[in-house]
Amino acid sequence: MSVNIEAYHSIKEELQTKNVQLVAVSKTKPNEDIQALYALGQRSFGENYVQELVDKAASLPADIHWHFIGHLQSNKVKYIAPFVYLIHGVDSEKLLAEINKQAIKQNKMIACLLQVHIATEETKFGFDAASLHEFMASGRLSNYSNVVVKGLMGMASFTEDKALVEKEFSTLKTIYDQTATQLNNVHFDTLSMGMSGDYALAIEKGSNLVRIGSLLFGARN
Repeated sequence: MSVNIEAYHSIKEELQTKNVQLVAVSKTKPNEDIQALYALGQRSFGENYVQELVDKAASLPADIHWHFIGHLQSNKVKYIAPFVYLIHGVDSEKLLAEINKQAIKQNKMIACLLQVHIATEETKFGFDAASLHEFMASGRLSNYSNVVVKGLMGMASFTEDKALVEKEFSTLKTIYDQTATQLNNVHFDTLSMGMSGDYALAIEKGSNLVRIGSLLFGARN
């Protein structure tokens, strides 16, 4: 077992004082590692791959909050719709429409975060500030009756340039504040940014949900 229990307690304590939610990124990690953190009280786990998430959800405790944090293809939504707690990377209206369709089939509400592209890399997905503003201003969100948009998420550039990362996080916080004002919805309360390498900076810039994997579970398998 490669769970760093000391790091978990330390991070959890730090986040609690700042009222920040921890999603433990458990992708590629064995069920035993998840069980180890579960035994310490952790309930929110993040997965990147649909099949792996489906398998884990079937064999691990039912009260785990499963967060889908990877790039989600529309044709895979139906597999996680019955049980997913929060879908993080909703990067297009097309995907939002599919999530809504599957939520209606399940007769439930599905919570989502809209992904905003803030990084310099082209590989990152998401809305840009203008398209997000247009979508919110259009009122089309009300077409998706079974989706709850809980907030925004974004990933900073993968770089050693701290000033750039700081700028990207600040940009997302500004977009988040503008969107919150536009929406004026009590459910819109989550800003997810920050991972193992940059979570402290993300919190400083306004994040209230961080996704941490390697600090808790060691390097990826």
